[in-house]
Amino acid sequence: MAKKHKVSDQVVEEAMQVAKATQRPGQTKEQTKLIAQGIQKGIEEYKKRHKEKARALDKQKRKLQQTQASATTTEVVTPAPEVIVQQSKLAWGLLVVSWIGFAAYLVLSASA
Repeated sequence: MAKKHKVSDQVVEEAMQVAKATQRPGQTKEQTKLIAQGIQKGIEEYKKRHKEKARALDKQKRKLQQTQASATTTEVVTPAPEVIVQQSKLAWGLLVVSWIGFAAYLVLSASA
């Protein structure tokens, strides 16, 4: 029997706010609700993947600590959190570049 996952009120509220913010003229309330449900599913999927990554990093960290404790040689091992920081910088960099491109597109299309 599958358990039905209860969505937090905060996620539902946030999804509805985003759906209303992107609402088009002439769009019905039902369409807005469907968009909000899609956004909500996206948020849930993001949180699910984030938890999976955190668990995997936790396992990797524990495994690394066990190998360091059992190893007799002293080796320099890079910790896993540095990988997250580098990935985060890459994500933010791509976001900034995309917004700059979007702004340039708007400026060029408005002047044409």
